[in-house]
Amino acid sequence: MKRMSLALALAATALPALAHAQAAAPAAQTLHVDNRYFTLENGLKVVLAKDSVAPTVTVGVYYGIGFRVEPKARTGFAHLFEHLMFQGSKHAPKGVFDTTITNSGGVNNGSTRFDFTNYFEVVPSSALDRMLWLEADRMANPVIDDVVLKNQQGVVGNEVKVNVLNQPYSTWPWIDLPMLANTNWYNSHNFYGDLKEIEAATVPDAKSFSEAFYRPSNAVLVVAGDLDYDATRATIEKYFGTIAKKPAVVQPDISEPRQLKERFKSRVDALAPKPGYAAGYHVPTRGTPEWYAMGLIDQILLQGDDSRLYRKLVQQTGITGALSGGINGDLGTMFNYRGPMLWSFSFTHDPTHSTAQITKAVDEVIEELRTAPVSDEELTRARTKMRSDLYGTIDGGGRVGLIDLLAVYALFDNDPDAVNRIEQGFAQVTPALIQKTAQDYLRPTNRSVYVIEPGAAAAKKPGKPKGAK
Repeated sequence: MKRMSLALALAATALPALAHAQAAAPAAQTLHVDNRYFTLENGLKVVLAKDSVAPTVTVGVYYGIGFRVEPKARTGFAHLFEHLMFQGSKHAPKGVFDTTITNSGGVNNGSTRFDFTNYFEVVPSSALDRMLWLEADRMANPVIDDVVLKNQQGVVGNEVKVNVLNQPYSTWPWIDLPMLANTNWYNSHNFYGDLKEIEAATVPDAKSFSEAFYRPSNAVLVVAGDLDYDATRATIEKYFGTIAKKPAVVQPDISEPRQLKERFKSRVDALAPKPGYAAGYHVPTRGTPEWYAMGLIDQILLQGDDSRLYRKLVQQTGITGALSGGINGDLGTMFNYRGPMLWSFSFTHDPTHSTAQITKAVDEVIEELRTAPVSDEELTRARTKMRSDLYGTIDGGGRVGLIDLLAVYALFDNDPDAVNRIEQGFAQVTPALIQKTAQDYLRPTNRSVYVIEPGAAAAKKPGKPKGAK
């Protein structure tokens, strides 16, 4: 889903992005990201965030089209179009964009996620004017022709075959689990795409997709770093303000009905060396008090060596050596999505542990949280871990985590300043709300379990059909 960056060294450099709060700030101090937010007449949302820590700027453009909301019969098209956007624009032919960045010592990348496709660049602040011009031309005039389309259909097809289908575990659990847990097509289709549909796409299809989703009213532009607010706004209005105004995109209904029965599926993976176990639970609506509680539940149950599931599954039972997951844990963070989402975890394990034994161990941990309030000490520790993660994201390399938060809160909520209220949301969670949320959302009937059986193990069970439970 991500395009390879050109200069990873710069992206790995720590460039703190906060003017008023640092990771080492006193506990009493809360996060504050200074920002300016405005909307151009054509509907483009713009967020500016200034700091002078380093003479660099990070530019991000987020479009409200991800693989979850791509049109039916065009699976994989959101990802395909991400690739097309790197093939040049009307006034900047293929290669100009990348050369401009590399010549300035910068880095660029892009990715397709559930609810957006994003593009970003980290460059010296002296290159900001050029970078904004390039992004504006890419938004208004992408090159979409038969040569470009055929080339990128081949690239994406090869990526799917080599990086996914022919790899151990393949689409598990990041595609398989959502497809099992959800019933709405938008949430449950193979978002990497059906190769037949990707290969069948025509130039008119691609141009239609661009017209439908790559418009100013369906996008957010974020610029963070060493900038002047007034001068940057004037430049943005100069380059982006002339792009034609179009109506806002009507988003499809991506709601999910309440899950009332546990779901289970297994399949044989001939390339997998060990069995795999993945479980997912639907989470509360993003931004609600229960959602904040679920974020702390994630810290309590899953994140770190002190988490309850780690202690149970790794330290006490030896079922696995490591586990991973979270809210949107496989493809983002708990902040950068809209619509239904899973809290999930997954791990591989030795075949000596059966699915029933693992589920029993998991249930013991989950039920303890559902039946007994967490201590104030454990809740405080969960908040501290969450705060550390949040500040680590914002202070991360190249300000990429910072622009991501600002962009998604502008794109989904029309409120980028909400990043300054995240800590408050977690601070208001009580032990009672933790228990109530666990009782409602961590019930077995809200769970989906997807198991991988390794090919070697399947070979020892003659007669068992592929994919059988």
